[in-house]
Amino acid sequence: MLTRFRSVLGAALCAIATLFALAAPAGAQQLVDAGGQGNGSGGLAFVLMVVMIFGIGASLFLMDRVRRNRLPQDDE
Repeated sequence: MLTRFRSVLGAALCAIATLFALAAPAGAQQLVDAGGQGNGSGGLAFVLMVVMIFGIGASLFLMDRVRRNRLPQDDE
């Protein structure tokens, strides 16, 4: 019982530490300057937006695939 509690507590502490480590950059006001000086200054912002959109689409696809695999299969 005690070892199970320790492992759950350790996993919870790791999850909390990871959450804080990943959330730290969100406190910044402007991570990418999309309207700076010069030609093509918004290129990095556009690329990051495209990566984010593809990442969201891939995660939705994978979540749907996991959901379909866990549903009972109809053989009829």
